[in-house]
Amino acid sequence: MAIKKSQLYNTLWEACNALRGGMDASQYKDYVLVVLFLKYISDKAKSDPNTLISVPKGCSFYDVAKHINQKTVNETMNSSLEKIAEENGLEGVINTVDFADEQKLGKSDEMIRTVSQLLKVFQNESLDFSNNRAADDDLIGDAYEYLMRKFASQSGKSKGQFYTPAEVSRVMANVVGINKDNRKSNISIYDPTCGSGSLLLRAKAEAKRDNVSLDGQEKDLATIGMAKMSMIIHGVETACLEHGDTLNNPLHKDDEKTLHQFDYIVANPPFSMKSWMKTAKAEDVFGRWGTAEGLAPVPPNGCGDYAFLLHIVASLRSDGHAACILPHGVLFRGNDEATIREWLVRRHLISGIIGLPPNLFYGTGIPACIIVIDKKNALESKGIFMIDAKEGFAKDGDKNRLREMDIRRIEDAWNDHQDIPHFARFVPYEEIQDSKNNFNLNLPRYIAPEDSEIQQDITAHLHGNIPAYDVDEVFSHYWEVCPSLKSQLFSKLNKEYYKFKKSEASEIKKIIDANADFQHHSALYRQSVADFFESKNTEMKKLPLGFNPKEKIEQWGNALLEQAEKQQLVNPYEVYEILLSFWAETMQDDCYLISRDGWNITVGTDKKKPTYKDILCDLVPVDVVVNEYFAAEESAIANQEATIEEINSQITEMEEENPQELGDSVSVIKSKLETASLPLPFENEEQVLLEFLPLLAIKGKEGKTKQNAYIAKFKEIFDQFDKLNKAAVTKRIKQIPLLSENVDEETKTLYEKYVELQDKLSEEKDSLKELMTEMYQKVKTKYDSLTEKDIRHLVVDCKWRGTLTARTDTLLTDVCQKMTTDMIALRDRYAHTLPDIENRVNDLRAKVNASLESMGITL
Repeated sequence: MAIKKSQLYNTLWEACNALRGGMDASQYKDYVLVVLFLKYISDKAKSDPNTLISVPKGCSFYDVAKHINQKTVNETMNSSLEKIAEENGLEGVINTVDFADEQKLGKSDEMIRTVSQLLKVFQNESLDFSNNRAADDDLIGDAYEYLMRKFASQSGKSKGQFYTPAEVSRVMANVVGINKDNRKSNISIYDPTCGSGSLLLRAKAEAKRDNVSLDGQEKDLATIGMAKMSMIIHGVETACLEHGDTLNNPLHKDDEKTLHQFDYIVANPPFSMKSWMKTAKAEDVFGRWGTAEGLAPVPPNGCGDYAFLLHIVASLRSDGHAACILPHGVLFRGNDEATIREWLVRRHLISGIIGLPPNLFYGTGIPACIIVIDKKNALESKGIFMIDAKEGFAKDGDKNRLREMDIRRIEDAWNDHQDIPHFARFVPYEEIQDSKNNFNLNLPRYIAPEDSEIQQDITAHLHGNIPAYDVDEVFSHYWEVCPSLKSQLFSKLNKEYYKFKKSEASEIKKIIDANADFQHHSALYRQSVADFFESKNTEMKKLPLGFNPKEKIEQWGNALLEQAEKQQLVNPYEVYEILLSFWAETMQDDCYLISRDGWNITVGTDKKKPTYKDILCDLVPVDVVVNEYFAAEESAIANQEATIEEINSQITEMEEENPQELGDSVSVIKSKLETASLPLPFENEEQVLLEFLPLLAIKGKEGKTKQNAYIAKFKEIFDQFDKLNKAAVTKRIKQIPLLSENVDEETKTLYEKYVELQDKLSEEKDSLKELMTEMYQKVKTKYDSLTEKDIRHLVVDCKWRGTLTARTDTLLTDVCQKMTTDMIALRDRYAHTLPDIENRVNDLRAKVNASLESMGITL
């Protein structure tokens, strides 16, 4: 059975647990990724004779695994990596970590145990990477990126910069237009600060073609090793990645004075690098900057942002496109950087600027932007298209993250190149160059943020009523969709003021819910979602073996967004987000299983005595089967469970209300027993001591025997009451005749009622057990009888459509709640006039004065 993506991720993350004690994430990532790489190339060598990576005899993962828990495991791992590196030109890539490092892995047995535990994780039968792709959808490659993201998030400040968040990479790959390049010839993509290679790989994925070459350079030795392993795991063995300082020693060049140029460049350089100019000179030999006419001004040595951007410009072909992530400061900082910015703008090299939310990147929390360079259309360019996307994100732990809806909104705005209020705008060069802006590219100068400031109406605060500005202007977007709603909520007093017809919150909500326009648009919204499913139902149910899940979700997402845009009530991007979130949560795994195994299911359980709820089936979970075929039976079980819960509540209530009679106080029961009528050697607690003390004087075996017998007898009679249950209370009832005359009928009735409830509880539990047993057999039998047609129906109609329909319906509730909340906030803003407040103060003052006078105090 194929492993799900989520299971693969979880399994691989377990590998990290074996190493977390001795080192931080920036170190243990290297060990985990190297073992993952070794397992991958070993599996590929077994299944693909044409693989470009050679695994010498005796050096595969399986050869190393034979040494698990043996003293030879550490050195065997090291020697195997050395031989693989030597044979494949991977020196300094996979043999940089020492699996015999006592400082990091522990000494002797601890080191053997740590490395062995790591290897054992990858012995999992489901982690067979010999056939990891589903129609070129790279399962293990995605897992490698998942691990790098996890490592980056835990590596701390400055140690997580090797990884650019996948969401940002996707935006960059889209805006440079790789996906629109239809040329038949080979295209080249370059990243001068490639880190772990994630940007390059994302750009290649967007190209959706094979004839793509990847080139990159990275200064950090460990990071370039990660990038090279990532390329191989993603099937890009021919990528040319160099180790070195790009600014001072660029290695992708045609000769000693000419940089090699590329079709596309994507980059996320280190922000504001200080003292970057080492061997590089102010008069750059590659012509990236200098004082000669036509060259860009020299970037300041104290901040390397523009040095990287100018390197990108120089490395770009005359018809090339680039996208570079830089801190927001490059848009407005002065001095030398202002001069460089002017140089870039005057040459029309910057085609776009996308402002991103803060705290997206690992290692820094400062806000950043994407600078888009377009040499191809520079001569025809009339301005710069700007997008201010700083508000679109979700919190993800201690970082922010672009949601699917945020990514799609940026991409749609960029592709449409149309102005969107408060979000996107095409700014002509004349405006950028005028005396007011003077080549300052700070986004707030050109894109006005939404006005969130509340205008206060003094007259309304003094005399009440609702200002017309708030009703007509602030909430105009509501009346555009539901024009009849305004007149149902408000009465117009004059040109300047309204008043609420009904001011109670519940009444306002009822009016909105019942409004004809709101109902009409709600129906249109629900129909748009239904139309999406109807249009895709047949396609979803006929998903074949080997289909590409990523292509499908892209198509389905586009189709749902297109349908959602036909209605006006709900933000279409929020509908899109629901689909893509459910994809990441559930549908993605389902599609991978279908792509690799077809519409087949495996049913099982991990419990020794399972109930129907414990039945496990990845593609068709038990709750889907139960909801579709056994809703009545499940309802009966729920009712039975509710009955049991009610009886338990009654028992608990009796115990809490009668702590002495039904509690676990031995002393209370003991005080009521007439010991003379019982076969006990004592009458009260004092006699217990008096009888027991002489026994302590008897030494030897005989004394010990008598002492133990005495103690056992004592425990037999009284310790039974320490645990409250039916048996204990029943025994008490039998002893009621032996209790003192003070025991009344009420106490006896209490005991009998308690036992009666316990008997009832046992009966109901037996009934529940019987229902659960029957249900288990029914569900198990149903699973065994499911046809492929049934499975397709359960997955598509019940699991996917049922869940998504329910979730998209919540957006309607959110809209109604938002409208209600806004109306109530407006009502409350002017609910208390100044005269009302003054009268209230006067009333309170009079009451206080009266109270003071009654106490003889005169103000």
